[in-house]
Amino acid sequence: MYEQFYGLSARPFQLTPDPHFYFESASHKRALSYLGYGLNQGEGFIVITGEVGAGKSTLVAHLMQRVDPAALTVAQIVTTALDEDELVHLVAQAFGLVVEGHDKAGALGAIERFLQDEARAGRRCLLIVDECQNLDLAGLEELRMLSNFQLGSHPLLQSLLLGQPEFRRTLAHHPDLEQLRQRIIASHHLEGLNAEEVEDYMCHRLAQVGWDGSRPTLDEALIAAIYRHTGGIPRRVNQVMNRLLLLGAIEERQQITTSMLDAVIVEMAADQTRGAAAEPNALSIEPAAGATAQPASASDSAVRLDEMSALLASRDQRTAELEAAIRELQAAGNGAAESAGDPAYRTPQPLEPALMTSLAQIEERLEEQEQSLRHVLAMLIEWLEGDGSRKAA
Repeated sequence: MYEQFYGLSARPFQLTPDPHFYFESASHKRALSYLGYGLNQGEGFIVITGEVGAGKSTLVAHLMQRVDPAALTVAQIVTTALDEDELVHLVAQAFGLVVEGHDKAGALGAIERFLQDEARAGRRCLLIVDECQNLDLAGLEELRMLSNFQLGSHPLLQSLLLGQPEFRRTLAHHPDLEQLRQRIIASHHLEGLNAEEVEDYMCHRLAQVGWDGSRPTLDEALIAAIYRHTGGIPRRVNQVMNRLLLLGAIEERQQITTSMLDAVIVEMAADQTRGAAAEPNALSIEPAAGATAQPASASDSAVRLDEMSALLASRDQRTAELEAAIRELQAAGNGAAESAGDPAYRTPQPLEPALMTSLAQIEERLEEQEQSLRHVLAMLIEWLEGDGSRKAA
């Protein structure tokens, strides 16, 4: 809808990974260098981690555009809570192999023969495993065992593992993964964009669909505000900008402003609140480091809801304290007038400069409290929307 209003050729902030919109931040550039180095080695594991929406899938899609399909055969899988047998069959399917029944040994044999045939034809094989934080130790060990396939002294399979930060922690610290750690030849953690990169990222994506900087224009303070609300995570920027541009089209705005951003953040929080009311068990606690992700339980949901309730209660209490402070300051101002013999002291009088300064500080603190609450709500929304398994739970 909004692309027609603003004369854009497509939606610039779609959520699905698209290499056409690939933006090379400093962190993405380093990740691509590590990937290039790792692929040149032709063996072992390459590990890329990052927050939900940091751009791991878009990075891989961009990489796949640069490889020669005649020299590299690529299979990609997205893992859920699979056991090791299911994982082996999923790998076989990803390489296009048909395995009768559900025999693990048969699937492993088919994979090994396929890898040998590819090697004899002069092609290397790469397995891309996304959402690795969902795999248990047995699944990760199965991936390591697949890397043992060789033709003579030539390794037959290289793996690229993509995961969220908890997967990075699991790899780094779990005592049972020492053998896997020894086979990691390159790794990188994707960071969020910094404030300057957020501006470049937004302008880059808009330019890809024909934006010339005039329709819409962006308020001067908008970029910094979006950075604060999103933490520089590309998918979060996309979500917010999609809502902003839609609001701009609906209200026929030629400029996107910070006040519109505030309205969008509140709207997104309200949407999530309604969703939580319809599905009271939709919230869950983030798994601890090294733990296997599990479906959210009712008790987990209650804990998260209790945390949010405590946050709201704290905000309300602080607001009440600040309002009481305002009343005390006003009473102090009127009391000073009374002691001076002013018969009109009961009529509200202009406050002294010192009192005005105090009131301004209090109002600023109130605004900070409100912004903090909005930020927490927005981050919670993004965390929930970023993983379908949490909604399913």
